[in-house]
Amino acid sequence: MNKILLVEDDGEIAAMLKEFLEMEQYQVEIASDGERACEMFFSGDYRLVLLDLMIPKISGMEVMKKIREESTVPIIIVSAKDGDADKILGLGLGADDYITKPFSVTEVLARIRANIRRDMEYRKSIREQLLSAGGIVMDTDTYSVTKDGKSVQLTAKEFEILRLFLQNPHKVYTKEQIYSLVWNDAYLGDENAVNVHISRLRNKIEDDPRKPVYILTVWGIGYKLGTVK
Repeated sequence: MNKILLVEDDGEIAAMLKEFLEMEQYQVEIASDGERACEMFFSGDYRLVLLDLMIPKISGMEVMKKIREESTVPIIIVSAKDGDADKILGLGLGADDYITKPFSVTEVLARIRANIRRDMEYRKSIREQLLSAGGIVMDTDTYSVTKDGKSVQLTAKEFEILRLFLQNPHKVYTKEQIYSLVWNDAYLGDENAVNVHISRLRNKIEDDPRKPVYILTVWGIGYKLGTVK
């Protein structure tokens, strides 16, 4: 169930939103002041925050700043402040959306659904751009590779060979297939180019290149990714 933190000091508005959203299968927890909001957020697991700006103890803006120091969870401001300056400030500090009071509950629901959907799509895209095996993590967006948290400098060809294995961890590749896919050219029977690049890649990512665990040789066929935990 999607859990929402509702930060609202008006009891009637909070109760109304909670009842409506729970009818839509959301779990809603209420904080009536800024201090409680921070305590609940950092001890809970929320998919979205509905945040009033004018709340006691710690302002809504300060609550948002604290959340943004640690999390990218969607935040929707729900406030009676409807001036452009307030909206610009709120969005500039990290809010994902801004709803002014009075509002319709159907609008709030639509904004919640849209922001959770965008957040899920973003998280999915992040997962898809990160490939990993054992201590190796590849970011295909930034073209970077780390091993046990330390940067590994690969050439473009080494990067593409490693990506090929990480994207298809159970597949055995012949040298012909590796050459065709990485060099994007017809294989002319010269194994040296593939062998040299595999050797250089192993020197950079293996603890002991003579006993590889990441890039394994399948004798008589080619190479595959090792099962590394």
